[in-house]
Amino acid sequence: MSLSFKAVPHLLFAFLVLFAPHVSARERTAPGIVRVRLVTSSGPIVLALDSRRAPRTTANFMAYVDDGRFDGTTFYRAARRKALPGRGLIQAGIRTNARRSLPPVAHEPTSVTGIRHLDGTVSMARGGEPGTAMGNFFITIGPIASMDARGEYPGYAAFGHVASGMDVVRKILAEPTGGGEGPMRGQMILKPITIIRAERLDGRPRPTGGPKPWLIEIPLSKKPR
Repeated sequence: MSLSFKAVPHLLFAFLVLFAPHVSARERTAPGIVRVRLVTSSGPIVLALDSRRAPRTTANFMAYVDDGRFDGTTFYRAARRKALPGRGLIQAGIRTNARRSLPPVAHEPTSVTGIRHLDGTVSMARGGEPGTAMGNFFITIGPIASMDARGEYPGYAAFGHVASGMDVVRKILAEPTGGGEGPMRGQMILKPITIIRAERLDGRPRPTGGPKPWLIEIPLSKKPR
């Protein structure tokens, strides 16, 4: 039986539906979602950030991405939950490098955004009071409800989730750790995982246009004779 040309488009569509690579609902771009690919030395991680529910936190993170401030930084912390093997969080970013930092971002609590700390949630790290988060973030492995806002407790600012690459996230969580102080004692990754680059996948880049002092090499002072 001969095949009419009119049937070709329909057959082509059916072929694409049947044989195209499967894309999960979490990986599709929804309104207000901005995706970022973290190219790390352990593999790629794609984040889906919710600019509709957490606009300030997302805009802050994207400023670091679009400026290249995350490029060359690391995943430096892996906090494993002893009572729940395979769960915990990994933390990354500029650490205390003031040359890469932008002004702190206003806190957006989970009680306002509705974005809870579930498996694969992306959230901002902070060193003290709410509104002090800058260029450090973490990814949860397994739900951590204790990081959600409740009552007078402000919690942490969750602003997205991992769209793909949770296998890489779990691999980083399993890295050998040690060192650290206070709440991070024993949680510092001994061989930090490099973020080779962080790249925007949706929309046009919006760099801050500010100076990039972290790209300027500071010459070592001469040793005294």
